[in-house]
Amino acid sequence: MSKIAFSNTYKLKDNASAPDFLIAIEKLVKEHVSKQNGYVSFQLLANDDIWTDSVIFETMADLNAFLESSHNNKNELADKFYSFLNFATCKSTTYTVVQSY
Repeated sequence: MSKIAFSNTYKLKDNASAPDFLIAIEKLVKEHVSKQNGYVSFQLLANDDIWTDSVIFETMADLNAFLESSHNNKNELADKFYSFLNFATCKSTTYTVVQSY
């Protein structure tokens, strides 16, 4: 079965501190996301003011369980991360991992 990648692309709010954002996302990943069932890896990418994060899960069921839990349960680490985002610029996409090298 193929692994699943969930990707989010966004810009930060105009007044957001990139160094503070990096601290918030690191804490979120280390203390919450990486502890989810089926978690494989997380990458954060940047191109000028556009950021992309991508998390890999073992299965679509693992990703769906993570997304459902994220929507249904309040999480201070996620709230801190979200406080940096310009939601008007957010786009999420799910991919099937076809090949890894």
